[in-house]
Amino acid sequence: MNREDFRREILSLDVYDTHTHLIGKTLAAQDFWDIGHYFWFLEELCAAGYPHKAMAGYPQNAKDISEEQQIEAFVKAFHATRNTSMNWVVCQIFDTLYSIQITDEASVWAAGEAVRATAKRIDWPAEVAARACSKRMVVNVAEDADFHDLPGVSVLVPRIEGPIDKWQNAIMSAPDQRDAAEHVVSDIDKTLGGFKQQGCPGIMTALGRMGLRTHGAPDELKVSGNSNDEVLVFLLRKIAAAAEANGLFVQLFLGVEGDWNKMGYASANDPDRILNLHGLFEDSGCQFELVLGSEINTLDAVQAARAFKNVSVGGQWWFNFRASTYRDSMQKRLEALPPEKSSVVVSDGRCIEWCYGKILLIKRLLADFLFDQIQLGWLDREEALRVAREWLHDSAAARYGERS
Repeated sequence: MNREDFRREILSLDVYDTHTHLIGKTLAAQDFWDIGHYFWFLEELCAAGYPHKAMAGYPQNAKDISEEQQIEAFVKAFHATRNTSMNWVVCQIFDTLYSIQITDEASVWAAGEAVRATAKRIDWPAEVAARACSKRMVVNVAEDADFHDLPGVSVLVPRIEGPIDKWQNAIMSAPDQRDAAEHVVSDIDKTLGGFKQQGCPGIMTALGRMGLRTHGAPDELKVSGNSNDEVLVFLLRKIAAAAEANGLFVQLFLGVEGDWNKMGYASANDPDRILNLHGLFEDSGCQFELVLGSEINTLDAVQAARAFKNVSVGGQWWFNFRASTYRDSMQKRLEALPPEKSSVVVSDGRCIEWCYGKILLIKRLLADFLFDQIQLGWLDREEALRVAREWLHDSAAARYGERS
């Protein structure tokens, strides 16, 4: 067995994509820019001097330019970012799905025509999913879960940051915070019970920096004078209890915080982030999946999954989706955890072509990592493939209630 043979074997394995931003009625990219301007690649292009036009949420500090000028600027920035992982993904998308190499302005025009053509094909999402071996794709918005051209693939895991903010504000603004908390707990139970009735396997929320540990936190709030962190800890405990009662897991997205800059978000390393949650893990019966957006907490998450039977480590998110951080995370997971406690695919894709491309990158990194472990004598081929199957698909399928 050589490296290329092993890469092909890993490419053939099934995938459970545990987080996407797919929209059910428009799974496929509609034009070139749906692929070329994917958020994470657009950041890299802008770092190479690309104008900020079409960068949602960013200051529009570049003059409007024609599409010809935009393509010219794109090609220049594209070549300047040839070294990045996201550029590799874009190359793979166009090369393997469309047989087009992005080299000059003419190739971008040709790629645009090709994408518009596949956008009209009813069978295109299924073809792309099959190429990636994607069996399930998680979305967080109910109306996006109806995959029009790809039935039976979507999984709804509702996002609850909005309700958490509402519950926290309701308690903090109440004259009697303890009384308000009782009403909030009733709403939490009702909300999560509704998710269970919809057939959802779990819920997800991003969680910012928290300056209070959950270990030893009281079960009740004071009548008044509770801090924001005290209320948040109280809510997390009640959410976990309701999740357990309804057989739901809780997917926590950690390490990305807002309001640091005009972009709105930044990777925020915090050495206490996972430690502050230990009490929640210890006292709760529901399953937790930790998805990380900061590098520093990788070992902490692995240690938590090792210490608590109800904690698993999920994929790499946002700023943490790098070849280097994936390799480091794979090494730490392999050394310390049974593979059933780890899943690695969070594509975060907004069109199915980007889900495909990022899965290719994950599989390439995984194949090379495991092949090296075989060469070094740490694993044999069969054990390496067992690890790969669990990390790519099986562990998530079990956690999400699709495998005993």
